[in-house]
Amino acid sequence: MKFIIIFGPQAVGKMTVGHELERITGLKLFHNHMTIELVTPFFDYGTKAGARLVSLFRREIFEEMAKSDQAGMIFTYVWAFDQQADWDYVEEISQLFESRGGTVYLVELEADLEERLVRNKSPHRLMHKPTKRNFERSEEDLKGTAERYRLNSREGELRHKENYIRINNTRISPAEAAQMIKDKFEL
Repeated sequence: MKFIIIFGPQAVGKMTVGHELERITGLKLFHNHMTIELVTPFFDYGTKAGARLVSLFRREIFEEMAKSDQAGMIFTYVWAFDQQADWDYVEEISQLFESRGGTVYLVELEADLEERLVRNKSPHRLMHKPTKRNFERSEEDLKGTAERYRLNSREGELRHKENYIRINNTRISPAEAAQMIKDKFEL
């Protein structure tokens, strides 16, 4: 079982690259908004109930996938490197797969803020993430999160170096980024 975590700031292209990687590898994409969009009609993700339900659904899907005979899964995540809870979460979900013989691959995406603001309004993003259709709120959240948190790692900060790749995808296509990931990890 391969468990690929694609992480980076909002609108960096995690889901879009994930879709391309799914297309060329056959691995299943589970982008983080799949659960957020499921819960939001009932409870905003920012509420205690919303966050609990999102976490619960994700955990159940991870557990079922980790014990399945599927080839693997791609998951997208906004990882705040200055928040211990995010480190703990990535370790927890990684352990779910590793404890069952799976291999975890870390894919970090980075792109210029200006490019991310453009991508924040892309038709592909809006089609899959209805909560991002309120442009004013979405852009405010994107900028505010970038100011409050460190959403890309520092050099040498990640322990999975042999299973880690960092891609600046400001000026490359999602297909090119996906191919780089496939080649690096021989997927």
